[in-house]
Amino acid sequence: MEESKNKKYLIGAIILVIIIIFGGLIYNKKNASIIGKYDDFAKCLTNKGLIMYGAAWCSHCQNEKNNFEGSFKYATYIECPDNIELCTDKGINGYPTWIDGNGKLYEGEQGLDGLSQISGCELPN
Repeated sequence: MEESKNKKYLIGAIILVIIIIFGGLIYNKKNASIIGKYDDFAKCLTNKGLIMYGAAWCSHCQNEKNNFEGSFKYATYIECPDNIELCTDKGINGYPTWIDGNGKLYEGEQGLDGLSQISGCELPN
């Protein structure tokens, strides 16, 4: 009887370990999807000094942000209606406008390919 009880505990422990291992794999898979495809690209743009100037109500700005598929949070962005003087001083005439580290303005949607060419940052495959 004692041997039967020990087998049940052993089987229960094995099942518990299997559940924990599979739970960890599922958890890691979910966390992996949090890393955005364009995170490194957006960080590179920031490191190269590219800044996007725009407005929340601007549909072209939204298009540009959406191109990053959630990774835009790593790009540098200035909301011009909240920073009118700064945007005026930078010569922002329309949205979106990107300014590179040398102060050159790129007006309108650039798309990821355009930003890659401007910055030298590589897009992921």
